[in-house]
Amino acid sequence: MTLALVALGSNISPRRRTLAAGVAELAALPGTAVLAVSELRETDPVECAAGAPVFVNGACLLETELSPRELLDALLAIERRHGRVRDAADARHAPRTLDLDLILHGSAVLDEPGLTLPHPRAHERLFVLQPAAEIAPELIHPLLGASLAQLRDGLSSCGR
Repeated sequence: MTLALVALGSNISPRRRTLAAGVAELAALPGTAVLAVSELRETDPVECAAGAPVFVNGACLLETELSPRELLDALLAIERRHGRVRDAADARHAPRTLDLDLILHGSAVLDEPGLTLPHPRAHERLFVLQPAAEIAPELIHPLLGASLAQLRDGLSSCGR
């Protein structure tokens, strides 16, 4: 079994209900257990169009037998079931019903088409690090060698 960290987000209503449904679907994945879910927080949109709706963000700690690619495929399937469209050119910056980002999968370091681990921008985003450090403060970023709590504290002190 491998520990995996998934960032949760939604900025299209019903945000909290959609996130709860997404977590329930994560718990139903084969060979997977939800160990912890962070508090959900409202956060301002980052890298989105002006006037984008406010997000609700959180994090979920899983224990899974799924490989990184299998887990990513499952996350994308859950998003699609909730109406998320990722294939448009501007999808990365568009409002989303459900956003499930694979942040860490054990100590995996991967750079494959469609899958980079650890997530390449997670350590720069307080809206990921705050909830992640709440549920897994001692989890170590495999490239930076720092815990999630240390990374969060470093960003917090920069005012990000």
